[in-house]
Amino acid sequence: MKLTDEETPKARVEMTPIMDVVFLLLVFFIYAFMTMTVQRGMKVELPKADGVVSKQQNIRVVLTAENQLLLDGRTAMSLDAAADSVALRYESLNLPVIISADRHAHVGVALELMAALRAKGIQQVTYQVEKSK
Repeated sequence: MKLTDEETPKARVEMTPIMDVVFLLLVFFIYAFMTMTVQRGMKVELPKADGVVSKQQNIRVVLTAENQLLLDGRTAMSLDAAADSVALRYESLNLPVIISADRHAHVGVALELMAALRAKGIQQVTYQVEKSK
């Protein structure tokens, strides 16, 4: 027999354990999704890169898409002649050398030019790139 008119306590839904389970399921599905995807690498469009914008004077060698070497963008010459001309200018002016290679030029020609310049004692050789977006 009841002595008072107290109401029976109502059922309560605890939200904390439910939220824990939901977050654990979320983490599980994200992890499962990331491990099931195939990582295929990125398409690279050279020569884009971040770098420092140089406003100083330099010796510029242009490598065209037809693999011609132009000294300061004007005189076409062979690899050895370009290396010799750049070495003479470097000795007299002591300016850094920048290779501006076309995107469609063969990489081998640019690397051979860089190796020839390094063999002549020029250590300040860089590639001009397009700023990445």
